[in-house]
Amino acid sequence: MGMPAMQERLWTAREVLDLPDVPGLQFEVIDGELFVTPAPSFDHQEVLTALWQRIATWLLANRVGRAIVAPADVEIAPDTLVQPDLFVLPLVNGRRARTFAEAGRLLLAADVLSPRSVTRDAIRKRDLFARLNVEYWIVDPEARTIEQCAPGRPPEVRRDSIMWHPADATASLAIDVPALFADALDD
Repeated sequence: MGMPAMQERLWTAREVLDLPDVPGLQFEVIDGELFVTPAPSFDHQEVLTALWQRIATWLLANRVGRAIVAPADVEIAPDTLVQPDLFVLPLVNGRRARTFAEAGRLLLAADVLSPRSVTRDAIRKRDLFARLNVEYWIVDPEARTIEQCAPGRPPEVRRDSIMWHPADATASLAIDVPALFADALDD
């Protein structure tokens, strides 16, 4: 006798928001699929901090948005709520947006890979942000690369430098990729 078919449960963003806080766990839902991941490593956080510092400094000088680091919810749709490690919200009437709903869109999203986040970040989130026409960076501390997934262009793995030029900016942000990892990981 066979096992009964398992019915996959689809989650909503509201249900995920109503889950109790569990220290050390992150909850996200993409197209109804629930993802639960453990807290990131120190190396992950060091790389994220180094990336945030570069982006936030550039944004202060260029006034096109604000950089936010996780945990912070981005509710895309009733069945999709994510927490990119870092994301940039556009300014709203020259001021910082206080919520994703107020901003209405992302200028940039980035995730730092860890062994338990590869499927979610490198596949599901890449597809999600491509559908949303949002530039997405997949930062790989192990390979010391940043995969740049920009709207209308094929993904490119950046080993030397990465450039970002949001539509409302007068200048581009350039990040030296080896220096980013060296600063973050004390190389």
